[in-house]
Amino acid sequence: MFSGAGGLDLGFEEAGFQHLGAMDWDPWSVATMRYNRPDWCVDEADAREWEFSGPADVLIAGPPCQGYSLGGNRKAGDERNDLYEQVLRVAKESQPRVIVIENVLNLRTIVHPVTGRAFDKQIEFDLTSLGYEVHRAVFRMDGFGVPQTRRRWLFVAFRGRGPQGYHLPVADESESVRKWIWDLGQGGGSGLPNHDPKWGFKSRVHVETGEQFDPAEPAVIARFSRTASDGNPIRSFDTPFPAVDTATIWGWAQGNVRAERVLPDRTTAKGVRNRASKVPLWRIEASRLRAMTHRELARLQTFPDDWTFVGGTASRSVHMQVGNAVPVEFARRLGANVSRALACLDKGERFAPEREQQLVLPGFAGTVPLIA
Repeated sequence: MFSGAGGLDLGFEEAGFQHLGAMDWDPWSVATMRYNRPDWCVDEADAREWEFSGPADVLIAGPPCQGYSLGGNRKAGDERNDLYEQVLRVAKESQPRVIVIENVLNLRTIVHPVTGRAFDKQIEFDLTSLGYEVHRAVFRMDGFGVPQTRRRWLFVAFRGRGPQGYHLPVADESESVRKWIWDLGQGGGSGLPNHDPKWGFKSRVHVETGEQFDPAEPAVIARFSRTASDGNPIRSFDTPFPAVDTATIWGWAQGNVRAERVLPDRTTAKGVRNRASKVPLWRIEASRLRAMTHRELARLQTFPDDWTFVGGTASRSVHMQVGNAVPVEFARRLGANVSRALACLDKGERFAPEREQQLVLPGFAGTVPLIA
């Protein structure tokens, strides 16, 4: 449910699961899934009206996060916050052995307007009330083969009980970005879908100088938006990427690259929201600049290069699909974890233990596992 461009679906398929059905309300996301997997049964539907006849071993869902996210309006009464209840409705009807729900970290900071529980606690309460044993944690993606620091809530709930000793996936070493997009930034990837790199980024802030430069000088990753951020907008290839989202504009700078913080003229500049602010803003200059392509962003979400995103004439439709997606490699590892748990239940075996860390989150009443 709420499949979006199919990140969770594809990851579980790569882990060996057979796809039985999916839904999303966004026509472009549905078109993307149908294009890439014409044998999948994908419905363009409102979750409140969608029916699944079942049975299924696993129900996976990524309900809308905009009502919880820092990038959204963060209103407790946002009607999208209640859409996870449709997952419960379908689960009650189809009785899957496992329910998987993924969402943003800030579930914990929005309180349900009726029950007074934080939404992460409310979802756990509702799953338990359906007769499921709930396991939940905050995951940081760079520990799971994904080259970004995005953090997500994850609920894995077993009907009745999970296998003895069950635990959620455990992180490896942090994944850096170099192997994922270095080649594309240096001119590679010709002919890949959703990859049409064009130098000449237009900006009121950053400057493409046109200065001569050595073509052997590598292009570097640059952040073109969020110019008030404390973080330097020129990124290293040997660290994880920040969270890929639907708002931040990322790109490349090549030749005589300079980045500095300046105090802009806020009295005459266009589009200034707070003219009284004294915050210096980052400015990038380089011989040439370009925005990242959708393929480059999809690589950061660990989509395979043959997964083609379908969108309208406005590229925003594809950008939203990529930014909202669950990273495929994380979904694959999660799917493998769930598959192993089901095998243990079928055989009556114990789930082999692995290490996990614990983190006390600020403002969070209690300790929640941080898998990172």
